[in-house]
Parts: sequence; C-alpha cells; structure tokens
Amino acid sequence: MPSLEVIVDQHSEEAAFLGLLRSIAVHEPHYDLNHLTTLDNRIEAHLDGLRIAGPVALETLLQQLDPNAQGEIFAATVLAFETANTAAMARLAEHVRAAPDSARFMAAALGWLDWARVEPWVDNLLGSPEALFRQIGLAACGMHRRDPGPALIAGLAHADAAVVAQAARTAGELRRRDLLPAIRAHRLQADENARFWANWATVQMGDEEALLPLRQFAEQPGPLQQRALPVLLAWQPRETSVAWIRQLMPQAQQRRMAIQAVGLLGDPLSLPWLIQQMQEVPQARVAGEAFSLITGADLALLDLELRDTPEHDAGPNDDPADANVAMDEDENLPWPDPALVEAWWQGEKGAYQNGQGYFLGQPVSEQGYRLALSTAQQRQRGIAAYGLARFRPTEALFPVAAPAWRQRALLKT
Repeated sequence: MPSLEVIVDQHSEEAAFLGLLRSIAVHEPHYDLNHLTTLDNRIEAHLDGLRIAGPVALETLLQQLDPNAQGEIFAATVLAFETANTAAMARLAEHVRAAPDSARFMAAALGWLDWARVEPWVDNLLGSPEALFRQIGLAACGMHRRDPGPALIAGLAHADAAVVAQAARTAGELRRRDLLPAIRAHRLQADENARFWANWATVQMGDEEALLPLRQFAEQPGPLQQRALPVLLAWQPRETSVAWIRQLMPQAQQRRMAIQAVGLLGDPLSLPWLIQQMQEVPQARVAGEAFSLITGADLALLDLELRDTPEHDAGPNDDPADANVAMDEDENLPWPDPALVEAWWQGEKGAYQNGQGYFLGQPVSEQGYRLALSTAQQRQRGIAAYGLARFRPTEALFPVAAPAWRQRALLKT
C-alpha cells in the first residue's frame, strides 16, 4: 500500500496540474460545459484527497511553491482559505508578493470556493493597504458576480493602475451602470490595461464613445485583442461593423482578425470568403471556426475535415534562440476541407438570408444565446454571454469560467 506521503504527493501534483489546465481550458474551443464539469470534478476529487490527508497536504503544497508555481498556488489557496489557516495564508501572501504573476491563481481559488466561505476573507483583501491584494479581492468578487460595495468605488479611484483596471473589469462584469461616469474617467488612462478594461466595461453599458478606443484594441495584436473583439462586435452598430470589416479584409496583417470579426458578425454573405480563407494554411482553422460560429456546423462531426493535415507549426519550438514562445491558438481546432465545406454549404445555404446575423445556425436571438450557454463550446459560450448581455442590460455578465456546478445552477434560474 502506498505511504501517506506518496498519496499526498500524487494528489497535490494532480490538483496543481489540473488547476493550471483549467485556467487554459475555459478559453479552449474543444471544451464545453460537460467537459468542464468533468474537469472540475477531477479537480475536486484530488482536493478531497488532500483534505482527507489533513495539514500535511497543505504543507506539501506550500513547500512546492517556487517562482514558477501556478496550479500549486490554486490548490494551496483552496485548502488554506477553506480551513481558515491564517499561517498558510500568510505564507501564500508572501509568495504572491514575490511573484505577482501568480496572483491570478490565488484569485481563481477564491472564485472556486463557495462565496459564504470566502466572503470574510475577500472583505479583508478589499480593505488591504496593499494594491496587489485589493486587486485579488476585486477579482474574486467579479468571479462570484458579487458587488464589492464601496470597495469598488474606492478601486476606481485608486492610485495603482492595476487596481483601477480590476475595478473597471469587475464593474463591467456586474453591469454597474451607476458607476459609468467614474469608469469613463479612465477612458484615456495612460496604463494600457486600465484603459482597456474601462472601455470594455462602459461599452457594455451602452457607452458609444467607448467603441472607438475598444476598436483600436481589437486592431492591435496581443492578449487584449481577443477580449476586445467579441464585445466590440456585440455592441457596435451593424453598419459600422460591416464597413470596418471590409477595410480589414484586404490587409494581410489583419486577416486573422478580419476572419474572426466576420464570424462574430454572422452574415452568411461572407461564408464564401471564409471558405476561400480555408485554402490558406495559416488561417484555415480559424476560418473554419468562424464558419462554424455562423452556421453551427461541427466540422469534425460532419466529417468536413482534411484527411491529411498540412504541416504547420505556429507554436513554440525547441530552438532557444527563437523568440516565438506563444502557443498555437488554433491547436485544438479542426482542419477544414474547403471542398467538402463548400459542398455542405451549397446544400444548406437556402435556409439562410444574407444581411442577417446568425449564431450557430440560427438567427441571432436571446433564446439562441441562452441555449448556447448550455450546449456550445467555451469560446462560443463566451460570445454567447456577451450577446446575451445586449438583451439583458441590467444583469451581470454570465460567468463562463466559473465552476461548472455554479454555472449549471445559474442556467436553471
């Protein structure tokens, strides 16, 4: 029989790995709510194993913390906060101070735990004199879609730009329209993140003046581009979006983003162009994703994939001199066969009307977005959440990255 030490090591290693995997999975095109449920159940099973082991499990995780720790922070934070182990919390706080990039895993753990369990600790974080911990507290409130109260107003007035950015994001997630003037004050913030989240938030409150700054973020490659684009296409007037996309289409450097924008716009008039883009290896898979976003066609299920996939390595390689360290965004997308997709479309296009927006094969509607939150894949679910927000302007943004059991409970309401 394995020793307790071996069992604890196994559970801690798996909990940490799966916690890291989850941070990626919630943005992946091949995960749906059922897959997320399975993953969350696996995480919880390993956390249960650590709970049964007692204090030795938490100590094991704390000893594994190093500058590169990520999933370990998640698992250790869950155990420390649910047992109110203040000594462990202090050690975690010290680690996060030294490695601020790991703060998002502490916030994710607070978002994982039930609100009743973490609320007192989140209140402490919101009142912290340290900007980093205020930021974590605001993030936890956003994940739970819980109003931080006066701390949100204080966050928007904070001297630290990172706190302002998180406060704006949380206000946007909660749809705090009463804070629109305070958020708009940061529209031209020098700090890029604060400026982005301020415009991201107010656009979703109907602030048309924030559309141009958000469009500028959508045109710039980088981590904020993919956050800007679906919100922009959800709220920008259709005529403006059509004209903007037409300007982007001929630009080689904007081709990928134009393809994604076409998918978000949802006009079947653009489907022949998307099929053409499938013939170009670098953008073939994202064109297939955009095609599916409009039509709802599952390229793998319908057997519309290439039999022989082309050689294409867009991600990092083993060359230490290569500066490209970004993972391939399309790694988990199918390779569409343009001829097969074209043949399928010829048989289906009679059911579509040019000039109208479609989402997953149906005209854009509140009901369609709501259904997608239950049945679609994670990227599609994120788009559905932004689309649904247009129909329900006073409700909090649906949290597609929340624990699956919490999402399922929300979908029943």
